[in-house]
Amino acid sequence: MSNPISVQGYAKLEKELENLKKERPIVIQAIKEAREEGDLRENAAYDASRERQGMLEARINYIESLLPQVTVIDLSQLSGDKVIFGATVHLVDVDTEEEREYTLLGQEEADYANGSISVSSPVGRALLGHKVGD
Repeated sequence: MSNPISVQGYAKLEKELENLKKERPIVIQAIKEAREEGDLRENAAYDASRERQGMLEARINYIESLLPQVTVIDLSQLSGDKVIFGATVHLVDVDTEEEREYTLLGQEEADYANGSISVSSPVGRALLGHKVGD
């Protein structure tokens, strides 16, 4: 499982791709309008639109190349006492007794601020395979 992703994460990427593709014609129109303003050397609107187009196309290409490579996993079907992709783990710092909770997800959907970490991160890799009480 080289590139796991949850059903929700996959749907989120598909929705982002759809939205980016809808934005394409808007950016193309903005470039056309900025080009019509004349001198392109000092045309901030043109430069900004071209930059946005570059970022847009790069993200579209990235998502389109990523989607066929992922393994979609339904987290509701997972069970067991071993830490695997999709597991939510409760950790206690033995020195400070501070408790933390993380859900292990794929790198495309991991969000530390919302309590999830990537299974490919150092902490995620260290947790994989452990059991309750380790």
